[in-house]
Amino acid sequence: MANVSLRTYVFLDSLQPQLASFIGKTARGFLPIPSMASLWVEIAPGMAINRVTDVALKASKVAPAVQVVERAYGLLEVHHEDKGQVMDAGQAILDSLGLKEEERLAPNMPTDTIIRGIEPYQAQIINKNSAGMMILPGQSLWILETDPAGYIVLAANEAEKAANVFLVNIQPYGAFGRLYLSGSEAEVDAAAEAARGALRSVKGKKQETKFDR
Repeated sequence: MANVSLRTYVFLDSLQPQLASFIGKTARGFLPIPSMASLWVEIAPGMAINRVTDVALKASKVAPAVQVVERAYGLLEVHHEDKGQVMDAGQAILDSLGLKEEERLAPNMPTDTIIRGIEPYQAQIINKNSAGMMILPGQSLWILETDPAGYIVLAANEAEKAANVFLVNIQPYGAFGRLYLSGSEAEVDAAAEAARGALRSVKGKKQETKFDR
């Protein structure tokens, strides 16, 4: 596929329970269960994600849960209990694009903030607009944005592995990915540190941080 750029390429070896459940609640495809392997691919332009999906399904036994087709960017998630099947799908996608994994973009974190002791009214606003767990007054709240958007799933999965936190909301598509995580102060700090480390370890093309929405 000519003139297609690879923005996000993320392999998750084991979907954590809250992230898998969030996908199950919000996605329209074939829903994963915890501990399955998962692959997230984000490309530009968006319409080309249809062809990427076709390649992945013909090359392996994976099932797709998420396919978002925007004009600028497209996002695909596929999963299977066999990690090899997911890796086969990923390699087929890369081969069809004529790209290597390292040619993806490296993630930026334009927003990374922790609010300590969330106020009751703010908790109510956040809960009204979330599809995940509820944040309770007095908990700490970590808000993270990633660019490209798809890398937010890596942050969410690694944060959940590292600490006893609650996935309040996640948006893995668009100009920026967004994550809201809550919990006790110490657990949120541990989760955030683990997620930041995972994002910094991603090898890819460096880009300037965009702050325009």
